[in-house]
Amino acid sequence: MMGGSASESAYRVLMGVLESRTGQTLSPNRIWRIEMSLKPVMQRHGIADLDALVAALVTSNSRQLLDDTVDAMLNNETYFYREHSVFDDIASNALEHLRQINARQRRLTIWHCGVSTGQEAYSMAMLVAEQDRKWAGWQIDIVGTDVSYHAIGRARVGLYSQFEIQRGLPVQRMVRWFDQTEGGWLAKADLRRRIDFSVQNMLTDRPPLAGTADLIFCRNLLLYFSADMRKKAFAKLRAMAAPQSFLVLGAGETVLGQTDQFVASPRLRGLYEPADQQVRRPGISPSIAA
Repeated sequence: MMGGSASESAYRVLMGVLESRTGQTLSPNRIWRIEMSLKPVMQRHGIADLDALVAALVTSNSRQLLDDTVDAMLNNETYFYREHSVFDDIASNALEHLRQINARQRRLTIWHCGVSTGQEAYSMAMLVAEQDRKWAGWQIDIVGTDVSYHAIGRARVGLYSQFEIQRGLPVQRMVRWFDQTEGGWLAKADLRRRIDFSVQNMLTDRPPLAGTADLIFCRNLLLYFSADMRKKAFAKLRAMAAPQSFLVLGAGETVLGQTDQFVASPRLRGLYEPADQQVRRPGISPSIAA
């Protein structure tokens, strides 16, 4: 028995549904949480247990039930300025590199892949907004995508509980960029306008970008993919990366042994660059930069 009181076949079906819809697999330490995670879904749809849920998924044409089931099994853990040192390096180094590289077109595109409930994208939007004088006259596109429609719905609203707002967000920024309401802390309209959130499966759908992305966040998402799915994901990320761009992964993730599409940045610790066209300082030829 894999966990709970359901049959092993029910767990296998649910795990297969998750992987086929999102590319994600369940690690052993997450399998036992399936029943607990799905209890609200079963209650909402009047379903007694996991076996009955699987039967309903097989026999029903309800898209809502399928979406709710998949959504409940996803891990939407996130918080503001996660790994704060990463954002410090981006603010002081990566953005300056990209500003020089894109000085002619004066446009910057930032894609948050697997953005969950939006804290990461809002962190980046605050960071850019606080450099407004540097980016005067620029078009800054910040796009946040996630396979979870529930998470994206929350991200668009920009409303966070007291616990969520305090996770990683300094008090000064909290007061400057959020309003306290009866329902929680609401991102100010100016901050919300800076980000375009949408539901997207990064393995199968094209992200809603006007072109390629100069800075891509894909943090703590690839951990849940199988080796084959991870290779496919890296290929997708490379296809959407500008020739001279940066990729940001989670602290426990790496490209080593996973893909030949990206390599560690030789100048910015913790960031990665396209292997075929690494970021170089403007005005320096590839041979010299190498």
